[in-house]
Amino acid sequence: MAALTALTTDAAAAKQARPAAEAVAPRAAGEPIMAIVSIKSQQVTFYDADGWILRAPVSTGTTGRETPAGVFAVIEKDKDHHSTMYDDAWMPNMQRITWNGIALHGGPLPGYAASHGCVRMPYGFAEDLFDKTNIGMRVIISPNDATPVDFSHPALFVPKKEAIAAAPARADTLSREAEEAIRVADETKKIATSTAREAASLPASLRNLERLKKSADAELAYADKVLAAAKTDQAKAKAEDLKQKAATKAADAATQLDTAKANAQPKRDAAAAAKDAAKAAATKKADAVKAATEAKLALEPVSVYISRSTQKLYVRRNTHKPAPDGGGEVFDTSIEVPVSIRNPERPIGTHIFTAMAKSDSGLRWSVVTIDNGDDAKDALDRITIPQDVLDRVAPTAVPRSSIIISDEPLSSETNYRTEFVAVLNNQPQGGFITRKPTAPMAVASGDGWDNNGGFGFFFQPRDPNPQPVNPRRRGGGQFWQPQQGWW
Repeated sequence: MAALTALTTDAAAAKQARPAAEAVAPRAAGEPIMAIVSIKSQQVTFYDADGWILRAPVSTGTTGRETPAGVFAVIEKDKDHHSTMYDDAWMPNMQRITWNGIALHGGPLPGYAASHGCVRMPYGFAEDLFDKTNIGMRVIISPNDATPVDFSHPALFVPKKEAIAAAPARADTLSREAEEAIRVADETKKIATSTAREAASLPASLRNLERLKKSADAELAYADKVLAAAKTDQAKAKAEDLKQKAATKAADAATQLDTAKANAQPKRDAAAAAKDAAKAAATKKADAVKAATEAKLALEPVSVYISRSTQKLYVRRNTHKPAPDGGGEVFDTSIEVPVSIRNPERPIGTHIFTAMAKSDSGLRWSVVTIDNGDDAKDALDRITIPQDVLDRVAPTAVPRSSIIISDEPLSSETNYRTEFVAVLNNQPQGGFITRKPTAPMAVASGDGWDNNGGFGFFFQPRDPNPQPVNPRRRGGGQFWQPQQGWW
């Protein structure tokens, strides 16, 4: 009996360890909108607008190096990636979700959590998946099983058909206007620089002419003395000739000085006018570039993150511009504002609302909840999004747009080359904490322009702050808040 019991127990354990089979939905699949990794079930499921399309077993981080549960997005893809952290280990079909090294990639699956923090997928599955996903695709890592549920609420974005229809033409028009404003600003700046340089040289030029006149006057005075002292007719003739030349020289010097003085003020006036014109052109350029930038961003899905911890709302849109100082693409970070949350001391949970597809009323939404607090409806009820933000992002919201509400602050791994990175502090995150934080890097401001119809960026350093190890305490209302100086 004991032997039979042991055999039965071993068989059950083996069955539990055996990874779930890969699965493909029995229908034509659309573009993947999100991936949900269940740490509990060791499984990843990909969803398009109509439901799940791909499913496979995974191996997440082992004890001490746990894969962090939270909200992420694909930020870089590498078909043949080799680890810079683990002895050049092969990580094929890598899809990065944090810059400190968390990614989805092909790898061995023993049937249980065994990685150093990444999400390993079957090699063939990862290869087939690689070309189906895009930068910015939502990746949700849940401590438990989670699925998107159809959801509607008055607070969710309702786009305007006329605004969406007009958006491409508007972006093209504003882009051309921005390019023309840039051209005019560059020309007026050159003129202002030239006239300012000329005006700046006036004092030295006048001083030189005054010195020449003074010298000519001195020569004329000397010629007068020579003439007065002359005794013979020959000496007088010679002195007279000297005086005549000196007088001519003095007169020429006086004329040049008078002319220069007369022309100086108009040149100063021209330089001042050119400076004012350049300043006005620069202002017009900045306004045109800002309008064109926002018009281009309006064509992209918008992601909004609302943190109860920081009492702020953040907006991200992908510019699809390659980052100039590393891999990945640049995300616009121009909106960060305070947000009103009713009863801010009470947990709200973590809820990811996603626009799955267009509908007759605007957009069809789903919600995924990975951390309990309020239910999804009550969480949205507690939020008041500023009207000016709604006016900027709601009219042109498109499928794959999202609103994330969470108790958590944004991780310091969130930067200009990511969408949002936020981890659940009440879950193990060893695979996140033990990694070296992303090195200080540049933060981009999306109000520049590259003169080729694209985005330009101004960079300044920021200091990374790793997500804290200590779990969040549910009842105390005490939350770690990141330094915001780098934002």
